Amino acid sequence: MTQGAGQEPVVRTATLRDFRVPPYAQVPMNAPSPHPGNVAVGDEPPEGYTPTERDLPVINRGDTVQVQTVQGARPAGESGPGPLYVVGDVHGYLDELLAAMCAQGLVDADGRWTAGNARLWFLGDFTDRGPDGIGVIDLVMRLSAEAAAAGGYCKALMGNHELLLLGAKRFGDTPVNSGAGTATFQAAWLLNGGQKTDMERLQDVHLQWMARLDAVVEEDGHLLMHSDTTAYLDYGSTIEDVNDTVHAILTRNDADECWDLFRKLTKRFAFRDEGGAQAVRELMATYGGRRVVHGHSPIPYLLGEVGSEEGEDAARPAVDGPHVYAEGLAIAMDGGVTMAGKLLVVQLPLRD
Repeated sequence: MTQGAGQEPVVRTATLRDFRVPPYAQVPMNAPSPHPGNVAVGDEPPEGYTPTERDLPVINRGDTVQVQTVQGARPAGESGPGPLYVVGDVHGYLDELLAAMCAQGLVDADGRWTAGNARLWFLGDFTDRGPDGIGVIDLVMRLSAEAAAAGGYCKALMGNHELLLLGAKRFGDTPVNSGAGTATFQAAWLLNGGQKTDMERLQDVHLQWMARLDAVVEEDGHLLMHSDTTAYLDYGSTIEDVNDTVHAILTRNDADECWDLFRKLTKRFAFRDEGGAQAVRELMATYGGRRVVHGHSPIPYLLGEVGSEEGEDAARPAVDGPHVYAEGLAIAMDGGVTMAGKLLVVQLPLRD
């Protein structure tokens, strides 16, 4: 799968045997992945590929804090835009999502919109690893109609797992240039928590909805995006340009081009270490906003509070709310629900 000095590249389609999976990740293919990273191809991860749990450094930065949020949706009768809420990575955990939204007053016990003219943004990654990704998509699609009827809205951004599911459905085992030989969307999807029940229930309406999602938006001074990466800059100098470019790539339906988009939006940790605040400033200088709000990278890894997989009595990730870092310029929203963390639904702006 890799090419050494002076050797001709080996070009063949990767099979599941070619993906090196750490022992703790060797679970049934239809079971949730126990780690938040994405599995790499071959011995050396290709450029931009998200590291596995084995490879992620554990840090505990002194400039990072967790914050509580202001709750309460504005009644539908009041003038002006309603309160703004964001939702972190869901990954198929439908019950946890409904519970978190109900606690914020966004839906009732039956999962119906009750927030009037509130504005709600999902930050992407609806499927994979958890039990009911299609159920999550169906819920978001229904709430979009219900919120609009009440004078609010419910919208969603494109995550790397939406790109992965789209690719697995469209291209299957078609070889793509992964940067380390060849790979396939199908193999990558399975190894990154793809649920066969989701694929069986996937319909054209779901595919069309995912393909039309925007990648970046700005709301009330918050630059919303899925991934904590500056790779969005590769796709345009304005928010409109980025979204138009992503939509055009998905419309052209070229497997290699779609893989490159997936690979770039799978990058992470651009805002975490030295130079992280400057990376956030670069994004905001280009696209606007006073803070970046993202999902993708689980808060337990940003905090260095990583749960053990030894058993139920082992330590669990301690996530009470969103995570502010990069000199206060970035807000992380992936509470690590796939690793016994918390599915976050919070109101912006945060009360620091």
